[in-house]
Amino acid sequence: MDKEKALQAAPIESKLVPVLREGVDIVKMILFKELRSALAEKYPDRDAQFIGRLSGGILNDLFGVENLAEPFAGFKRRHQDLIDAELASLAESFADLRIALTDALRVQFLCDSREGIDSESVLVRANELGILLVDRDIPLPKFFMNLVRRLGVAHQILDPEAVMAIPEDDGDPVRN
Repeated sequence: MDKEKALQAAPIESKLVPVLREGVDIVKMILFKELRSALAEKYPDRDAQFIGRLSGGILNDLFGVENLAEPFAGFKRRHQDLIDAELASLAESFADLRIALTDALRVQFLCDSREGIDSESVLVRANELGILLVDRDIPLPKFFMNLVRRLGVAHQILDPEAVMAIPEDDGDPVRN
């Protein structure tokens, strides 16, 4: 009986991980958008390309993404101190996003774990930076995706009409 349940759960998990990763990507888009806006104000003497690359470098560092492509890798090498400084102030500067960031980082970790990737160091670093809310429960997929939908609409990344068309609880284990 346990083997049968495991076999039935496998297709659900194979659908769930990509959906959850899309949710993580939406949180990343929100942070990128907010970073770009805040950094443009903070560094008015810098052009949009610099601000975009700095925002991307901060985001990638936070989520443990290494972009080896040029010119991004070179930008990171040249401006690692600035990226680190901005990361150090992220928890304070974007306190309103800490819940979403905590949930997204934890969901990313869970998805990575399911795929045999060890990304614990990303959580450890987020905790050291004061971004991770350690007392917060790990979100269930349904609650994480609901948070992502609300934030995505609020930050004009998701279309409110499309989100409204998604049933809240239709028995689909991918959404719940």
